[in-house]
Amino acid sequence: MHHGPHHHGSHHHRRGRLFFRGPFPNRQELLERLERYQRDLEQELADVADVIAHLRDRPGQGTAEA
Repeated sequence: MHHGPHHHGSHHHRRGRLFFRGPFPNRQELLERLERYQRDLEQELADVADVIAHLRDRPGQGTAEA
């Protein structure tokens, strides 16, 4: 667990973006990281597409402004 004050700005907790952390990875390691990141992005894109399709299937619902 995390104890102590939070440090803002220097650490972004976004999955998969830290390709070049630490010593420069060799080609195979970098390739594996990029492929893993690509799979994460594809999953995220599929989730977004599902939400879009769901919203399009229900015209008129959920569009009222709060």
